[in-house]
Amino acid sequence: MTETRRRLMAVCILTGVLGSIEITPANASSVISIGDGDTITVREGSQRIKVRLACIDAPETSQTPYGMDSRRALQGLLPIGSEVTLKTKAVDRYGRSVAEVLKGGSNINQNLVRSGDAFVYWQYISGCDRQTYSHLENDARLKGAGVWSVTGGIQRPWEYRRGRRGANTSASSGGGASTTGTSSSKYRCKEIGSWSRAQDLLRQGHTYLDRDGDGEACESLK
Repeated sequence: MTETRRRLMAVCILTGVLGSIEITPANASSVISIGDGDTITVREGSQRIKVRLACIDAPETSQTPYGMDSRRALQGLLPIGSEVTLKTKAVDRYGRSVAEVLKGGSNINQNLVRSGDAFVYWQYISGCDRQTYSHLENDARLKGAGVWSVTGGIQRPWEYRRGRRGANTSASSGGGASTTGTSSSKYRCKEIGSWSRAQDLLRQGHTYLDRDGDGEACESLK
């Protein structure tokens, strides 16, 4: 056998071996749960990673009905088991990966803005395509979609959280009445029984159940 034929056979064998290997991106992840409208948990290899969707801010679950509408929209875009790729921008103070989430050729963060299920989080737009996000939000506003169904849009989630923190500080220091619907007794997650019940209590004002401030109570119950 000539040297040329031996080299040709070696190339053919190597090509066949490589062709049988399924190549998976190093940061490919699988969705294992949806928190609220801008928070998911994924499995990447042996790791569970909590992800805060970058450059957007969805209504809190207690901002009825928009918060739960946003969560349902995200569930529709990312059914459990969906394979996604993360474009991570940072890690926030709660240890969550802040990322754009890509499913196939679709940018999930941008889709939520397009459908009016989230606002652009202009304070933290760095690292995202500002022009695209601006165009999508303006289009959703003109169509009156989701959070834009009322003139000027609903209260922004970051303003809502700020107001809620202020009310809690005032109540805890004796500077005002307790939040409407909040009992003087406190609940513990393990005593509540179900995740959905915990979200009801959060909407009633039991904000201490949301320890990491992501708008979801008692995540351990899921």
